[in-house]
Amino acid sequence: MARTEIAFLGPTGTYSHLVATKYFGKDKKMIPLPTISDVCRYVNEKPSRRGIVPIENSSGGAIYETVDILLSGNPKIHTIEEVALNVQLALLGTKGKKIKQVCSHFAPLEHCSSWISKNLPGADKKVVSSTAVAAEYASTENNTAALGSRALASKYNLDILEFPVQADVVNMTMFLVIGGKGKPEPRSTKSLLSVHLPNTPGSLCDFLETFRAENVNLSKIISRPIRGCPREYAFLFEITGSPNTASFKRALKAAKKASVSLHLIGSFPCHKSYKS
Repeated sequence: MARTEIAFLGPTGTYSHLVATKYFGKDKKMIPLPTISDVCRYVNEKPSRRGIVPIENSSGGAIYETVDILLSGNPKIHTIEEVALNVQLALLGTKGKKIKQVCSHFAPLEHCSSWISKNLPGADKKVVSSTAVAAEYASTENNTAALGSRALASKYNLDILEFPVQADVVNMTMFLVIGGKGKPEPRSTKSLLSVHLPNTPGSLCDFLETFRAENVNLSKIISRPIRGCPREYAFLFEITGSPNTASFKRALKAAKKASVSLHLIGSFPCHKSYKS
């Protein structure tokens, strides 16, 4: 029997890869892909495939590539679970070498900017596409260190110079475990809605009122421009609760009447939390 294929935002060694191995185990076939869109398309092609994509960072905000895929439904994916990763960064480099440059994804460089200024004064910052790419770059460039996970040290023959590197704020990243098809989980604690509202005064207020009236909590609202429709926006709503409850069903029925269109993207549990 073929192993389950798990797609993630690559290359190997990224935090998406770390979450994939923690969630699914190391015996699965791991497929690194260059973009979130590629991960979603790959998962959509076969019902047995699964994927890991980031959706939000506690300090950097929403991951808009993921949000736009959820809103458009293209490719169509099913959310199985949300998991959290407490990201602790390591400074990776070569012992005894003066560090003149620090490279990483933009988010770690931002999270650790105070630590870098204090401990590596005068070092240049170089932004690359991922922490794994940063480690690979540091392994080939003199006087360069990278911010990334400890697992990258052995992969690229680097030393762990500092761990954990103190971040300016708590760095939690949320990931979605996705599949191509599925139904809402019975143990769901969170739901996502894709909504297009009338472009009229008070339409957002009217929509929100339908959930307040049923004591259903809306925990997040993200607006995104609708492609090809200037000055029109789609909304991603995150709701605490499951569509299996009576209050949720009543709120959803009323919300549909207040919308141009409304789609339940997914309903899923979100209990797991990992450390890097």
